[in-house]
Amino acid sequence: MQLHARSSVLCVIDIQERLLPAIPAGRQVTAAAGRLAAAAGLLGVRSVLTEQYPQGLGQTPSDLAGMLPTALPKMSFSCCGCDAFRDALPADAEAALLCGLETHVCVQQTALDLLALGLTVFIAADAVASRHVVDHDVALRRMEASGAILTTTEAALFEWCRSAEHPRFQELRKLVLSR
Repeated sequence: MQLHARSSVLCVIDIQERLLPAIPAGRQVTAAAGRLAAAAGLLGVRSVLTEQYPQGLGQTPSDLAGMLPTALPKMSFSCCGCDAFRDALPADAEAALLCGLETHVCVQQTALDLLALGLTVFIAADAVASRHVVDHDVALRRMEASGAILTTTEAALFEWCRSAEHPRFQELRKLVLSR
């Protein structure tokens, strides 16, 4: 299974200002999510942004939020527990690419719920993180064992683009090289 721009949705989960300092890979995740969001904009991939309890955890950094639709606030750990998130999922989406925080909580619960809904779930492994490495590693293994497909930001960008003949390829190439 490969990602296709027309049939996938990018889910950017809970990358929030007050949570980021506690995440050792927070800058890397924010940068990778930014590349995914920018590529989604270039290639017409639909996107959803969530924020977990924004009153306590703050908002999405403005540079990232500016590339995405308005954030959907939620209290449930799984994005699927939020009516607005479920409503925002395109009815014709076949696959979801997940990135964000934390791997073992909101990302994992969302992945498991989306799998149960019948979507093919991809996890951008370089664009998810947890406070503790063991939680992150075990969550990746659990999601993969449950049927999620691990990928990387760069692999996803090239799958969405499909060919060096794509009219936006040079712009996409610049995103890849900005790594």
